Amino acid sequence: MFTDADSFHRHRPVDPKAPQALVVGAGLGGLAAAMRLGARGYRVTVLDRLDTPGGRGSAIHQGGHRFDLGPTIVTVPQVFRDLWAACGRRFDDDVDLRPLDPFYEIRWPDGSRFRVGPDAGAMRQEVARLSSGDLAGYTRFLRDSEERYRIGFENLGRRPMHRLADLIRVLPTFARLRADRSVYGHAARCVRDERLRMALSFHPLFIGGDPCHVTSIYALVNHLESAFGVHYAMGGVARIAEAMANVVTGQGGVIRQRAEVDEIRVERGRARGVRLTGGEEVLADIVVSNADAGHTYDHLLRGLVRRRWTTPRLRRTRWSMSLFVWYFGTRGTRGKWRDVGHHTILNGPRYRGLLRDIFIKGHLAEDMSLYVHRPSVTDPGVAPDGGDTFYALSPVPHLGHKTPVDWADMAGRYKDRVLKVLERELLPGLSRHLAESLVFTPETFRDRYLSPHGAAFSIEPRILQSAWFRPHNISEEVQGLYLVGAGTHPGAGLPGVVGSAEILDQLVPDAQAAPSLPVAAE
Repeated sequence: MFTDADSFHRHRPVDPKAPQALVVGAGLGGLAAAMRLGARGYRVTVLDRLDTPGGRGSAIHQGGHRFDLGPTIVTVPQVFRDLWAACGRRFDDDVDLRPLDPFYEIRWPDGSRFRVGPDAGAMRQEVARLSSGDLAGYTRFLRDSEERYRIGFENLGRRPMHRLADLIRVLPTFARLRADRSVYGHAARCVRDERLRMALSFHPLFIGGDPCHVTSIYALVNHLESAFGVHYAMGGVARIAEAMANVVTGQGGVIRQRAEVDEIRVERGRARGVRLTGGEEVLADIVVSNADAGHTYDHLLRGLVRRRWTTPRLRRTRWSMSLFVWYFGTRGTRGKWRDVGHHTILNGPRYRGLLRDIFIKGHLAEDMSLYVHRPSVTDPGVAPDGGDTFYALSPVPHLGHKTPVDWADMAGRYKDRVLKVLERELLPGLSRHLAESLVFTPETFRDRYLSPHGAAFSIEPRILQSAWFRPHNISEEVQGLYLVGAGTHPGAGLPGVVGSAEILDQLVPDAQAAPSLPVAAE
């Protein structure tokens, strides 16, 4: 781990004449951008307001437990291997990635279960056990998922989408694939069993989208799982963030923690650096913002007259849901609850109704569905001897709805409700073994990550908020300003935020050409 909380340097000399790139935010998208810029010959400085790199992918250590704050799985390891290769290194030399089997288990209130794993034959048996009449439809859904993967991930998701012509070219394909249909709607046309419809359609929640309204293109996630597996990084995603930071500093870059950017400096229409909250100004030839796109345009560029991403437009934007996350550690439970694996999804009594409450009504319902992470079954070092480390995640409305939840008042009561569900459905006797506890609410996402409305995944990936419709990776407002991370193209999730830096690599000029940066294209 790093020992200097303020900055980390490498000792290999850097060309002092190389252009300076500033990256705002040391989330995974910002670190990936810094790695690629360093490999391109830029002098790179990363500025981040937290005390450790990783953003949502960081961890908190408490009472001997390591709580992984955000993402827990890696679905496309190749995006990391490609990133490391671009820097002349091997990802697997720095990170110990373990395939999971099963990937996760889904449970319903009626007692039925669905184990999702890498073996295609075993998956067909699972489908047949739930609903044998849906086998043909399940096969059709997987075939459709693969086609959507080729179009949505390998094609659109790995190249810039900032020109209107890029959108026009793909419209016929979108029409053929019925991109106007939701993921849930597509699953419902393939299978009849409502449990299978949930199991095939819930994945957009991993990137902040309502399965009943997000475009069916996102059914591609099912193919990502079956084709590439689901993996866990020993040490958690925070270990990946640490390894990324090591590459950045190994290239001669600087990472400054506890350095909050207050404003992007713009001179004659071009980004020229940033001003920190303490008043310090840091100059640069280009600026890359890994801050939330809404925060970038509404706050960091607040003094600029904007053409597209104005404050009224951002207020009309549909944001992802937020999360209530209870991180807890237990004592004397190693070997207990043997049927509870690394990842478990506990469904409440409603699926579509709960989604409607969360995304449309902005209502905190009495019932809930939970995503339960138990990394200690794979990574014993995450907890003290004999104990376990967990988090239980409940999707909840963001703070921008008409009557937002007062989480200062509600957090304790909601945690008690989560505990009751866990004791009843998954972890009997849990309250007798609790040792550590930490809660994140939508207000935490707002205050810790500066996420508009406390949205956990930035802008919701609806069809008219995806690809060209999202804030572009090359800013249409300011020359020399670029965006990476969940709020820009291609979107949230580890493959998306790391992929946004791959797209940045296609847009930023070579370091030798930086003094004559091109004007942002419309």
